[in-house]
Amino acid sequence: MRLRPVRPAGWGWDGLLLAALVALTVTLATGHLLGVDRAVADWAADHRPTAARWTAMLLNLLGQGTPLTLLAAGLGVLVAIRLRSVRPVLPPVAGFVLTYLTVGPLKVWTARPAPSASVKEPFLPPDQTLPLFQHDLPVRFAQSYPSGHVANAIVWYGVLALLLAPLLRTVGRTVPPRLVTVVRVLPPLIVLCTTTYLGWHWLTDSVAGLLLGLLLDRLLHRAPWDSLPLPRALRRWDRPVISAS
Repeated sequence: MRLRPVRPAGWGWDGLLLAALVALTVTLATGHLLGVDRAVADWAADHRPTAARWTAMLLNLLGQGTPLTLLAAGLGVLVAIRLRSVRPVLPPVAGFVLTYLTVGPLKVWTARPAPSASVKEPFLPPDQTLPLFQHDLPVRFAQSYPSGHVANAIVWYGVLALLLAPLLRTVGRTVPPRLVTVVRVLPPLIVLCTTTYLGWHWLTDSVAGLLLGLLLDRLLHRAPWDSLPLPRALRRWDRPVISAS
């Protein structure tokens, strides 16, 4: 099995993303960058008229993990049926496993409240909403870092982009490279901006979600989906369809 190419090439970029995520976490844990988070959150709160808030809330729906998971799974099943191959289902399954094993556990481990925790339950003092590792709080009030919206958006739109080519091939079309770029870049960028603007995450939460999402996305796009060994029972549905697209 040969790994699929990614851009930029090389495992060094993966190491850089991981190192940046670790460095950001350590920086926050030692009390740095908290002032930047507070300044951005305060600016957003002072510049959030009703129309802009509702617009941001609607756009932020682009990063809802459950609908994106179902959409990617449904698209994988559709392509699998049309091309008589189980392989289009593999990327959505892997995306779910990767996000489930990373985003949630990191949120619980870092135990950081969201900016809004000072204006709604548990009504913390503003300064107490900033630090990480507040394990004395109930878990539901301390799951802000990293931003799951941002990480999920990067992973799931990456999976959707991966399945676009085989999907369009079923109707005799090819996918324009610019469309793939738009699908992979625009929704995550919108989600990053809106989730920070709405005060649902600190700026560094969104940056951490960006770093984690890019790392997971690179792992998913490296996987040799068309050559992974499958059980003998699936041999009739074992056609290569992703790399060939």
